Formats: sequence, structure tokens, C-alpha cells
Amino acid sequence: MKKIIALLVLASAGLAGFAQPADAPAAQPDLLTAAPSMAAERTRIGAERARLTTGFAVEDAACYRKFMVNNCLDKVRLKREEMLADLRRQEISLNAQERKAKGAEQIRKTEEKASPEMQQEAAEKRAEATKDFAARMARDKQKIADRATLESNEKASSEASSNRSKANQGKAVERSSKQAGSAAELRKFNERVDKAKERQARYDRDQAAQDKPAVKSLPTPE
Repeated sequence: MKKIIALLVLASAGLAGFAQPADAPAAQPDLLTAAPSMAAERTRIGAERARLTTGFAVEDAACYRKFMVNNCLDKVRLKREEMLADLRRQEISLNAQERKAKGAEQIRKTEEKASPEMQQEAAEKRAEATKDFAARMARDKQKIADRATLESNEKASSEASSNRSKANQGKAVERSSKQAGSAAELRKFNERVDKAKERQARYDRDQAAQDKPAVKSLPTPE
């Protein structure tokens, strides 16, 4: 009788162990979906860093053609540091998400032998983690889009300001040219007036010399 009971217990345990994985909720698709997303994000961040590096190299080269070279280089350096730091923050966030996903996978493997209630709770947590990851990725993408829009607006504003500055410089040069022409004409007019006055004075002196009576000679002594 005892042997029969022992055999029934072992058989029940074997059936329970065999049936348990079939009842466990399948969380593998979530991990398979998250892995390509993380890889795609890493690829995007790498491509963005390469694009920024190339762009900043072009801006550095352009600074050397400007009058205030150091000021231009400082602005490019600050902009480079800010944007690369933002990419680094994205990488750190991605690394954290990757560690979290690996931890969730480890927990899933551990929970495969847990009760159905615990498996359900773990599945809900994994679903929430996946939802949080998707929301974070969406926020990061929106932030990148907002930054691109801001940079575009700043570039347009800078170009408009540069065009206004060039137009004002052109007007200033035109005014200076007109003033210089007027000054030259005034100088020539004054020179003509001075010459006319000089001729008149010379003429007056000549007339005065002609109109002066001749001096009588002294009588010859006897």
C-alpha cells in the first residue's frame, strides 16, 4: 500500500512538472521585439554621432575663414559638447533598458517554475516594462525632432540676420560714397573760389599801381 501511494505521488509530481511550462505565459516575443529596437537605436545613435562629427568638422573649417576665429570655434565646441552629451545620455538610457530587459529575462526563466499567480504577475510587470520602454523611445524621438526643428529655426534666423547686416553695410557704403563725392565737389568749388579771389586781388593791385601819379624829379642843382 505504501509503495502504491509513493508511486502515485511521484507520478503526480512528474505530470505537474511536465504541464507547468505549457501553462506559463509566453513572454519571449516581447524580448525578441525589444532586442531589434535596441539594436536599431544603437545604429541610429552611431549614425547621428558620425553625422554630427562630420558636420562640426565642416563648421570648424568654416570658422578659420572668419574674422573672429576663436569666438566661432568656441561656439562650435559648446554646441558639439551639448549635442554629443545628449547622444551619450541616450546611450546610457539604452544601456539601462538593456540591463533591465536582461534582468527581466532572467526573472522569467526563474519564474517558469513558479505558481500561475506569480507567473501572471510577472507577465504584467514585463508588459508594463515594455510599455515604459516604448514610451521612453517615443519621448527620445520627439526630443530629437524638436531639437532638429529648433536648429532649423535658429539657422533661418541667423541667415535672415546676416542678410539684414549685409544690406545695412551696403547702404552705409553707398552713403559714404555719396558723402565722399559731395566733399570732393565742395573742395573743388572752394578751390575755384579761392583762385578767383586771388586773380581779383592781383588785378586790383595792378590797377592801383597804374593809377598812382608819377613822382616828379628833383631840380638839378646849379
